[in-house]
Amino acid sequence: MTAKHPHLVELGQFLRARRADVTPQAFGLPERDAAVRRVAGLRREEVADSVAISHDYYTRIEQGRLAPSEPVLQAIADALHLTPDQREYAEGLARQAGRRTPPRRRTTPVRPQLQRLLDQLTQTPAFIVGRHLDVLAWNSLAGALLADLDAMAPHERNFVRMVFTNPRVRDLYDDWESVARTNVALLRRQAADNPTDPRLAALVGELSLVSAQFRQWWAARHVTHPSFGTKTIRHPELGEFTLDWDAFAYTGDPEQQLVLWSAEPGSSSYDKLRILSSWVAPHTPRDTPTGALEHADIQD
Repeated sequence: MTAKHPHLVELGQFLRARRADVTPQAFGLPERDAAVRRVAGLRREEVADSVAISHDYYTRIEQGRLAPSEPVLQAIADALHLTPDQREYAEGLARQAGRRTPPRRRTTPVRPQLQRLLDQLTQTPAFIVGRHLDVLAWNSLAGALLADLDAMAPHERNFVRMVFTNPRVRDLYDDWESVARTNVALLRRQAADNPTDPRLAALVGELSLVSAQFRQWWAARHVTHPSFGTKTIRHPELGEFTLDWDAFAYTGDPEQQLVLWSAEPGSSSYDKLRILSSWVAPHTPRDTPTGALEHADIQD
């Protein structure tokens, strides 16, 4: 095992961040002990003792120099109270560290049949996201609701980038911070396959320069993988919408997900979607399937 395998480095940093999140009280330590601590959260030796491994063993895990066995990783996950998404992320990093090289993947274009399906959803905002939350295809209603995707350059059609740099998208959400944090956590989770992906590094570097909040939340290493939810957004002409969203993985390419937004029939949001639908023409595919994939030849 390489001493500084990138997945082991990321695993160590992730565990260190989660260790800092656990309060001594939650770990069953006396409250008086917490008052004199020099570090946030738990000490390394406290985690090591709780899972019955040596302090040096645990230190080397956090330093990215050692891959924990599956039972040890499970015990650490229990000690740090990891959520199911956090466990999956840690397990994925450990699993990928066992590979000699990162997986070689090419970004595949959206099939024309999927674009046709999007266009036929005339009263449902719908779009397809790929690796790193790139928006690969969309229908007219999604563009009218979220942002003018047709007018964007291909590299700008990234949902995380839009949330942090596009004023229209930022103004859509009353709970912008919650949306932004969730997108950062989604992007961080996707990094498990290849933490050193050059496209990921470029996106993270760009957003770190323009947003102190992105830098802070990326460094916190929170991960999530929601597949549905409800959001309230503010459209500049029609006002407030309350919409449910659902994401569906495409079996033909697991990195592509179809995202659908819908409103409760009979609600004001449902009526507004019908009005918005009457304003927009059907989406005519142009460079969407291929233009958004200008880096398709870049391999992890």
